[in-house]
Amino acid sequence: MDFSELGLSAELLDAINAEGYSTPTPIQAQAIPAVLEGHDLLASAQTGTGKTAGFGLPLLQRLASGKRAASRQVRALVLAPTRELAAQVGKNIAAYGAKLPLRTQVIFGGVGQNPQVEALKRGVDVLIATPGRLLDLQQQGHVDLSRLEVLVLDEADRMLDMGFIHDIKRLLRLMPPKRQNLLFSATFSNDIQALAKQLLHEPKLIEVAPRNTTAEKVEQIVYQVDRDKKRDLLAHLIETQKWYQVLVFTRTKHGANRLAEQLSKRSIPAMAIHGNKSQGARTRALGAFKSGELQVLVATDIAARGLDIHQLPHVVNFDLPNVAEDYVHRIGRTGRAGSQGEAISLVCIDEAQLLKNIERLIKSSLERRIEPGFEPDPNAVAQPIENGRRSGSPRNASRTAKPGRTRKPRPRNRQRSSPERG
Repeated sequence: MDFSELGLSAELLDAINAEGYSTPTPIQAQAIPAVLEGHDLLASAQTGTGKTAGFGLPLLQRLASGKRAASRQVRALVLAPTRELAAQVGKNIAAYGAKLPLRTQVIFGGVGQNPQVEALKRGVDVLIATPGRLLDLQQQGHVDLSRLEVLVLDEADRMLDMGFIHDIKRLLRLMPPKRQNLLFSATFSNDIQALAKQLLHEPKLIEVAPRNTTAEKVEQIVYQVDRDKKRDLLAHLIETQKWYQVLVFTRTKHGANRLAEQLSKRSIPAMAIHGNKSQGARTRALGAFKSGELQVLVATDIAARGLDIHQLPHVVNFDLPNVAEDYVHRIGRTGRAGSQGEAISLVCIDEAQLLKNIERLIKSSLERRIEPGFEPDPNAVAQPIENGRRSGSPRNASRTAKPGRTRKPRPRNRQRSSPERG
């Protein structure tokens, strides 16, 4: 199939060619006609399969035939869980609509709101936003959602994990009941299906990958190692296997900072990104990583959500995630768009149950290896895992695997300035 067979306009086909797209991915081939026909959509696909174009291209075509946005009006809203994902979606939408007379704007927290307010005053055809900042600006009277034509929830599963469901419900009450709704999620969890029942009207269902499966072109390897040898093993693998671009996941912000500092001391250029970093620092680190100037980017789950790095060769789980589904999201950052990738997990005895949970979820046993010189102590005793609850996601405390949960989860912080909440 060719993009020209999907009913897209000449302007959008030119933009597709300029972006270097050749043939539509499965999610694009199914979603684009459904959106053009005006259907609600419930779509699930592995990250990196082109879902932004799947909703962005037909969305732009539908808006281009209508009346431009008036002052403070938003015609189409794309809600994203993180700043990085919002920025990436905004960049893609702007590229697709380069030859269309439509205004696109991205808004998120962590930066000054004045430029965002000025853009909203003119009216916005496509607004890409994180829920927290959008509610702030709406409460200040800068945003009018009463004539919204299309709502897109991108990576809805992550928004639920991050506790955004109440913000989403507040925003829904500001929208007209008659609109097109598009819900995109990496997985069809029970929570997502419950949200879909509330939000969608006779939706088209698209699922281009089996639920909770990992990318086919990602080689997955587990290195068994003692917890205090993980850092040295990681540095050893980077140096001996000559990894030039590595995305490393840690469980905590403090752990990300510490690991980046320790790698840098070993002459391995590394930086950390997480919710406590300023937006400027996160943008600079990501830019350096994409350009190849930075060899290692160390990230927490929330900060890494939405990172779009072309042909990223290596992802490393320095710490296994407490929630098994996050393993699927993490390793989905490599092996994208048909390229090969490698996902390495450094697993100590503390994480044995977490590893079992992951293998149960993906219905596959991962290859175990032991690197010479880093053999695990056969007499090692498991210890509780530090900071067992993922930051910003208290609802997952009950899903955290044993061992490691000894503290009660703290109440959710509802302050709008929380960096992790965008």
